[in-house]
Amino acid sequence: MSSASSTLKSVRLDHSSRAALHDQIYERIRRAIASGRLSPGERLPSTRTLASELGISRGTVDAAYARLTGEGYLFARGQAGTIVSPMLHLDPASGSGARAKAPVRQETPPVQPLPFQMGLPALDLFPRVLWARLTARAARRQAGFSLAYPDPAGLPALREAIAAYLAVSRGVACQPAQIMITGGYQAAIGFLARLLLQPGDPVWFEEPGYFLARQALEAASARLIPVPVDEEGLCVEIAQAHAPRARLAVVTPAHQSPSGTALSLPRRQALLAWAAASGAWIVEDDYDSEFHYVGRKLPALKSLDTADRVIYAGSFSKVLFPGLRLGYLVMPMALTGKMTEALHIGRHGEATLGQSVVADFMAEGHFARHLKRMRGLYATRREAFAGALRATFGTRALLARQAGGMHLLVRFPEFGDDVEMVRRAQAQGLAPTALSAHYIGRKRQHGLLLSFTNIKEAQALEKSRALLHAIG
Repeated sequence: MSSASSTLKSVRLDHSSRAALHDQIYERIRRAIASGRLSPGERLPSTRTLASELGISRGTVDAAYARLTGEGYLFARGQAGTIVSPMLHLDPASGSGARAKAPVRQETPPVQPLPFQMGLPALDLFPRVLWARLTARAARRQAGFSLAYPDPAGLPALREAIAAYLAVSRGVACQPAQIMITGGYQAAIGFLARLLLQPGDPVWFEEPGYFLARQALEAASARLIPVPVDEEGLCVEIAQAHAPRARLAVVTPAHQSPSGTALSLPRRQALLAWAAASGAWIVEDDYDSEFHYVGRKLPALKSLDTADRVIYAGSFSKVLFPGLRLGYLVMPMALTGKMTEALHIGRHGEATLGQSVVADFMAEGHFARHLKRMRGLYATRREAFAGALRATFGTRALLARQAGGMHLLVRFPEFGDDVEMVRRAQAQGLAPTALSAHYIGRKRQHGLLLSFTNIKEAQALEKSRALLHAIG
């Protein structure tokens, strides 16, 4: 019997619980993945087999598997079965679960990004030759003391480069001492939760919202307050009515994740006023603000923060490449002492070579030029893909109005449940994401999140037709 079969056979269902059986199965499998008992790449028993072992209907297991697939925990390979997603990254530092028990060699490692796969920049046009040259130069500089444990807050040169970049590009005035280099956004959220929250503290969280941030906060025992999002972003008035004493608000104001709407100026002001009056903190996830195509983009929320209550979070995963595993936080001055103290407790910092290369890439102007090039490329690919979707689906596809970002939100009213659409698409080698998987509550909207960054103009119609074939 495989380890996955043994793990899932031990699942105990409470038939007297108010929680539906498929929700119980979903939660137990998710926890097994987060704890490392189910490793990336590990094959799960078929829905028929698991249903027989648990003594329940196959449809109940199908529903749990479909939801886990839609959220990215599982990957369906058609007749080859369902596996724990090989692309899943679990960071123990974030508190969201252990890393996989052992590295799993994929049978067929993906050479190219899967069509519509979220979270990936255009890898085909990354300046590899330049990056290799800067990496070799940085490696030659590493000697003596530079090979010791790094500064847990980050390489000073990189922190200086980030401060200079934010001042010009996002209007965020900060000192290098306020900046902390992290191992990505999820690790940053986990660190902030441990720094600022006590178990059970209420946190405003966008509904729908970024599920990896949700996972990190749940792991820290935060009590998430789902706050609806409309065409103006987070509904601050509703949040204040339901949880006025929340300790933290996590928002994506530039392009809300996943809806793509921007937080309006009146709501930005209301959010800042609430934080200043209540002594709460705001985490601004500015994950893809560099990619704005329609109209004038609003400044960073942090640039309007006169009371210094906003913690600004940025990442290099979307703008350079996710393999870097580097992000950063800009902390309010009042938290820098607390941050420094926490950094020296069980944290050794991020690898200096990658930090050094990014610092040179920014200081020498390559970063700004790369962003300008990618912005133009994404605008072209976005337009081509949106046109291809309209040509392929006609009125059966409803494209959300989005001023920027790296994906399109598309609703398919005639095609049913989005998690089931994701399951069918994955069986055909496509990788969309279900909108409903980003909700906390039971009231959910349906649609597909489709990244266009790695779909060339010449491929747009072909990929759109492949999607229609898969889900239709």
